[in-house]
Amino acid sequence: MTTGGTQDAEHAIKASLEAARWAPSVHNSQPWSFAVSGEEISLRADPDRKLRVSDSAGRELLISCGAALFNIRTALRSEGYEPVVRVLPDPDRPSLLATVRLAPAPAVDDQARVLAREFERRRTHRAGFANLPVPAALIASLARHAAEEGAELTVIASSEAVRVLAALTQAAQVVQSQDRRFSLDVIRWARPPGSTRADGVPAGAYPRKEAAGDPEFPQRDYAWRHDWGGPAQGGPTTTGLVALLTTGGDERAEWIAAGQALQSVLLRAAAHGVSAAFHTQALEMFHLREFLRQELCSGRYPQMIMRLGVALDDKEAVRRPLGDMLE
Repeated sequence: MTTGGTQDAEHAIKASLEAARWAPSVHNSQPWSFAVSGEEISLRADPDRKLRVSDSAGRELLISCGAALFNIRTALRSEGYEPVVRVLPDPDRPSLLATVRLAPAPAVDDQARVLAREFERRRTHRAGFANLPVPAALIASLARHAAEEGAELTVIASSEAVRVLAALTQAAQVVQSQDRRFSLDVIRWARPPGSTRADGVPAGAYPRKEAAGDPEFPQRDYAWRHDWGGPAQGGPTTTGLVALLTTGGDERAEWIAAGQALQSVLLRAAAHGVSAAFHTQALEMFHLREFLRQELCSGRYPQMIMRLGVALDDKEAVRRPLGDMLE
């Protein structure tokens, strides 16, 4: 194996687990745990961190864990190893989502090293974007890499379709904000100012007053009747490019694949200065998600609604220490 400056397998495993903990997750719930046996890593779902109402089936949990799996794979390749992955290897252990075994690689993966630099720098955006274009060539590249992971990334070019997505997001947000059960799912992961928690959404990670967009894609109400949030982004803002991530099926394996595709897209976008904002409200309501599948997704299953653009601010990010995630 050509190591290209990498150290031993133990170092590579630790690096991959450190990378995994920086993966994005719904409400920054970080719903995963890891175990190591020799040169094999096990990725497990943490059911105590699942959204009990808005994600009762665990779809968003598995997408989150899929993103962590992509980080593990990428970190190992950047360290000079080839990850041998088995997804859902044991039907009798549903919480065991994947195993990753280290194998020799012919050379260090230079592209993986580029992506690895973005593990900690990537941020989820929760406001409008600067009025700067996203290159069409970058979008085409992101779509190709999403397809390599088993998902389809489609930028919504029709202004009418964008307005439909915005309207469905608004409708879901209103309904969920009036439903105490949905609200508790969000409140559980809202961090008040000064909180020392290492999970959830920090109060400074979203603007105190959301700027109106055209069309408007509302953000989650993490402040929940409090005057939380950071200052609004200065200057004019835009919606950015609206995109859908879809899969052909809608089972656990496809959800994990969607998470890997999502993180592949996010890291590559971040390397070019492009951030993403997520809007999953409509996807958490069966009838709205089914409407999207039939009317806008050509029968494919929508796994993520996102906006892509250039964000000029840099919000804080928090993660639990690795020791809390190891079994």
